[in-house]
This record gives sequence, C-alpha cells and structure tokens, in this order.
Amino acid sequence: MDQTLTERYAAPPAWRRPVTIAAVIVVALVGLGWLAWAAYVESNPKVQSQLVTFQVVDEHSATARIEVRIASGTTGASCTVEAVAADHSIVGELHFTPSPGTNDVTVRTERIATSVDVPGCIAHGQERPR
Repeated sequence: MDQTLTERYAAPPAWRRPVTIAAVIVVALVGLGWLAWAAYVESNPKVQSQLVTFQVVDEHSATARIEVRIASGTTGASCTVEAVAADHSIVGELHFTPSPGTNDVTVRTERIATSVDVPGCIAHGQERPR
C-alpha cells in the first residue's frame, strides 16, 4: 500500500515551475525599477532649504537666515518659516518666494517666540517640503 505522492495525486503540470519563476522575476524587476525611480526622485529635489541662524528680535518678531538651493529651470518655489513659542505652539508663520542662496526674513509673531523652524520649501512637481 505504499504509494508515492505522484502516484496518488498525479504530477504537477510541466508548465507550472517555469511560469512561477518568470512571474517572480517580473515582480522583482518591477519592484526594483520602482525602488530605483523613488530613490532618484527623492535624492534630487527641485528646491532645498536649511536654517542657518535665527534671532528673536522682540515680543512680536523673529528673524531667520535660510540657505536655499534651487535647481535650474524650477518654477513656483515657496518656503515656509515658523516661529515657535516655549509651549511648542506656532506663534508666527511666513510663506515667501525664495531666491537662490541666502534669504533673510522676518516673521511677525503674536507673542514671544523661543525658536524658529523651517519646515521646508516646495516647488511645482515637488510635493514634499525640503
């Protein structure tokens, strides 16, 4: 009564293994292609910003120096600067159109700020601030 699995259940079709291997290879290539595309897009933003320094001037204003790099041909760049109070609430916000290089801006505040934050800059075709 000893039967092998092939005798008992029949052998799998001959085409199943090559089709499975081909499907796995196609899925892997699509996944690697998407990964390479995403890495390239995220590593080459159209506009980048970095807070260089800030100073709380008085109870109703703070200044910030922001370094902005804009790729050639980029249009519609916009940056955001936030003044933050000691309780971590945003007490002032400024949206401005940057120029390449150093940008000095003044943020009006509703009360005294303790720090300034630059969430980043965006441009047409760049959805995530940098």
